[in-house]
Amino acid sequence: MNLNIPHTPQYRVQLTAGEHSVRHIRRIVRSLLDEWGLPELVFAVELGVSELVSNVVRHVPDRRCTLVVARRTAGVRVEVSDGCGRLPRCSEPAPEAESGRGLALLDVVVGKWGVTRRTEGGKTVWFECGGR
Repeated sequence: MNLNIPHTPQYRVQLTAGEHSVRHIRRIVRSLLDEWGLPELVFAVELGVSELVSNVVRHVPDRRCTLVVARRTAGVRVEVSDGCGRLPRCSEPAPEAESGRGLALLDVVVGKWGVTRRTEGGKTVWFECGGR
């Protein structure tokens, strides 16, 4: 899917994700959604972007990724691309596990999400949230 539609507001950043990246990205997303008049999406988009960037920190060896937040006619689309070919799994963790619930939570909170393998290697994990 091409996100470079003329006149479509978009935020794009390449980063090496670290322990404080999630907090900073949430702040940026909150600001974008306020600017685009979509404050009702803040909770879902912050949660989603937190999960995707946290997964980069945990599972991508070089921690490098590209984040795209694009305004859509009815909401936003968020994409996090990385160079790691391992695909995320939405599974049921053990009750005492301290992690492993993020994608299941994402599935409940956003409109839809998925994973696309990139032809040059790696993957893009994306989600969409609808607006008014």
